[in-house]
Amino acid sequence: MHAMYRTRLMAVAGLLAAGMMVAGCGRKSNGTPPPSGPPEVGVVTVQPQRVELTTELPGRTSAHLIAEVRPQVGGIVQKRLFTEGSDVKAGQVLYQIDPSTYQAAHASARAALARAEANLIPARLKEERFRDLVKIKAVSQQDYDDASASLKQAEADVASAKAAVDTARINLAYTKVTAPISGRIGRSTVTDGALVTASQAAPLATIQQLSSMYVDVTQSSAELLKLKQNLASGLLKSNGAAQAVVKLVLEDGSAYPLPGTMKFSEVTVDQSTGSITLRAVFPNPKQTLLPGMFVRAIVEEGVSDQAILVPQRGVTRNPKGEATVLVVGAENKVESRTITVARTVGDNWLVSSGLKAGDRVILEGIQKAKPGTTVKAVQFGAKPEAAPAAAPQQPTAATK
Repeated sequence: MHAMYRTRLMAVAGLLAAGMMVAGCGRKSNGTPPPSGPPEVGVVTVQPQRVELTTELPGRTSAHLIAEVRPQVGGIVQKRLFTEGSDVKAGQVLYQIDPSTYQAAHASARAALARAEANLIPARLKEERFRDLVKIKAVSQQDYDDASASLKQAEADVASAKAAVDTARINLAYTKVTAPISGRIGRSTVTDGALVTASQAAPLATIQQLSSMYVDVTQSSAELLKLKQNLASGLLKSNGAAQAVVKLVLEDGSAYPLPGTMKFSEVTVDQSTGSITLRAVFPNPKQTLLPGMFVRAIVEEGVSDQAILVPQRGVTRNPKGEATVLVVGAENKVESRTITVARTVGDNWLVSSGLKAGDRVILEGIQKAKPGTTVKAVQFGAKPEAAPAAAPQQPTAATK
């Protein structure tokens, strides 16, 4: 029994010694790491580049041509001769108004013209005879003057009758209501049998030409003045085109495939909004654009040949609200620099002052980069250098 008890004590003591060895090894491996070098930060080197600057403005589409169809004579609509929502051509007959009264008026005017022309013949012959007779004193001068006046009156009656015939013919032609322009016609506001009047307030239908579309956008007068100042100072350069190119983003966020051109801007500022209306024209061959759609127009303002761009993630604001960046300066020391930003270009800030070519702006590791500290600058986005691998811990006999 004593031998067995002694054997058990020796086994327990061995286990305790093995546990202490394992604990000692763990404490040794978790000791203080060797001192490391300066913190590593990701930087981007500022380089001037050519940038086309654009402005995105909200707007609405409108038809290039709009014509409201109204009757120019009154009467009963006999028939509608078009399909609602279809494309019509200029001059196509849309409505037929009862022409009977206008046909009668035209016939009466032609009869009056024939009577006036008949009265003209004897008046002309009498004037010709009296012209010869007054020379030989066969008739008095008064008789000749009366014959001449009668001839002129007969000629005036003929001219008046011709004008009446033309008026009657025009009114008769107006009984066929035609399309003033080519385009897509909407719904009809009248049906067969309806009574219409000349130049009535309510249109019979509306035609809109959709092959080209206007896009009206608004821009603040302050932004327009700023653009002109940038062009004058040389910060921006005009692209040299006679008309600025405009791109379009539709309501669903998709880009319209065809570019448009800027046509004109208003000459006055809207006093209520302080904005100016700009109008662009876009081709619309597939009639993708419809009147009244909300769109966003991207207007090309100009080109900056020496633009300095900084990613937005590297720009912060100080308590004064000024834009600041951290720059790796001489001797790899961090400097805080105040910059002036003009606008955003994609996910970058356009910097107008505070940075120059060759400056290294910190984008990654900003938490470790305090002004005045020394850092190790690596290019942002580059693969980090492989750290020296630590010697793997060999398992001890106790861990096996």
